[in-house]
Amino acid sequence: MSPAVRVPDLPAKVAVLIVGAGPTGLGAASRFDQHGLNDWLIIDQASEAGGLACTDVTPEGFLFDMGGHVIFSHYQYFDELLDTAVGSGDDFWNTLQRVSYVWTKDRWVAYPFQNNISALPKEDQIKCLTGVAEAKVANAVAQSKPKNFDEWILRVMGSGIADLFMRPYNFKVWAYPTTAMQCDWLGERVATVDATRAIKNVIEGQEDAGWGPNAVFRFPLEGGTGAIWKAVARLLPQEKQKYGEEYTVMGIDKEAKVATLACGQKIQYEALVSTMPLDLTLHWLGQPKWADELLHSSSHIVGIGLRGQCPHGLKCWLYFPEDNCPFYRTTVFSHYAPKNCPSTDTKLATVCLGDGTETKDSQPEGGPYWSLMFEVSESELKAVNNQEESFAGGRWAGIVRECVQGALNTKLIQEDTQIVSLYHRRLEHGYPTPSLARDSVLEKALPWLRQSGIWSRGRFGSYKYEVGNQDHSLMLGVECADNVLFGSKEVTLNHPNIVNAKKNTEILYSTPTFLSRHTKATENGTL
Repeated sequence: MSPAVRVPDLPAKVAVLIVGAGPTGLGAASRFDQHGLNDWLIIDQASEAGGLACTDVTPEGFLFDMGGHVIFSHYQYFDELLDTAVGSGDDFWNTLQRVSYVWTKDRWVAYPFQNNISALPKEDQIKCLTGVAEAKVANAVAQSKPKNFDEWILRVMGSGIADLFMRPYNFKVWAYPTTAMQCDWLGERVATVDATRAIKNVIEGQEDAGWGPNAVFRFPLEGGTGAIWKAVARLLPQEKQKYGEEYTVMGIDKEAKVATLACGQKIQYEALVSTMPLDLTLHWLGQPKWADELLHSSSHIVGIGLRGQCPHGLKCWLYFPEDNCPFYRTTVFSHYAPKNCPSTDTKLATVCLGDGTETKDSQPEGGPYWSLMFEVSESELKAVNNQEESFAGGRWAGIVRECVQGALNTKLIQEDTQIVSLYHRRLEHGYPTPSLARDSVLEKALPWLRQSGIWSRGRFGSYKYEVGNQDHSLMLGVECADNVLFGSKEVTLNHPNIVNAKKNTEILYSTPTFLSRHTKATENGTL
């Protein structure tokens, strides 16, 4: 749309303008609506709600999320909202047991790697156990906290596990070395090593896979993760939601409290809830030094739809630390819900085989079908092959071919596996990196924006990966709304360690006391 064109249905002024209709923006909108505030508007440059938690569908009918999203929750509030939006129970959700492995040394090692070194070759078991023992002694006499993620790994796990898994894997995930990352974000994200348990597992040769907050998770039966957030959006007044490129925010005047949109219209606000990347916002508002210290990696999502029976049983997501493939994680996406693939009677042509051989004369045939979704990170330190090339009868970025080859290298597929669909999407902002300078920037930038009526929140709005899951992201919006209206404390933003202890968040958010402390905004005159 031309910048000279104005959208007549947009108000010139609102009490609260929400930028971004992902989990955080929808959480804020839902909370404002719950409190009875009528003067708010949510805008998003995409065609529908979802943000980074959206789902794409290939022309052949395969669904792919923008990463390995699953639903596990620290908040009863989050659970109840999703059940209200999507529905409750087995008619709407598939509940799965996490089955995850690491592919290394030409074998599957149960996740988490550090608990299952018994699956490694003997020489690697010795390296890992020696490192664990040395780390235990070194940590006992350490006089200070680890200075970065790399030191934390060595202090907790030792050099064997660091070199075999943690260093190469985390570089593939973050696209930055572990020496460039802090360790305060870790919390429940990374399993530590129990030396006695590790030794016992090696001696007994047993698998030890029961760790982590997402050992059981749920997934919608239809529509992928994106269906959840479209359902949440449908709970809200439709006239207060605007989607499309014309609603892209092109600039912010923080003194005048005005946002300028791509369509040329300016909207004045009293409070701005922004889920835009904080680094972008800071550049706009004249703080390039702060912005440049906030690191992020881009994400490439590559999907392949395949004909036949899935050979991977109940596996959910899988980790790949070695350089025989470009991806760090693969999700057996067809396992999450049958409708993530076309129906068996859908007839599709084979576009290529697992070894990359094109099948130009392939005739459409029926299923069954299954699918794999790959995640690849990119940064200035980790290049990705974006060069367009001919592959499987179409034009694709080179990373697509490389992922297919990586799937063959790691035995996810075979040479004669029939590929019937390909998918690729690049997300500029994929992961907010917990860089060494991040916290010092956030301590200055977020209060500075708040002084001008801007609440920057969400996975990239507040740049805290440790509270960047879907449940955290929604609650960042909910708590932000309460802070805008009542000055309530934002526990998720400011105390990640508290909210990641499930019993604590149930106390904070599931009791009537929490809601009853707040009267409606329209009753107390706020905004």
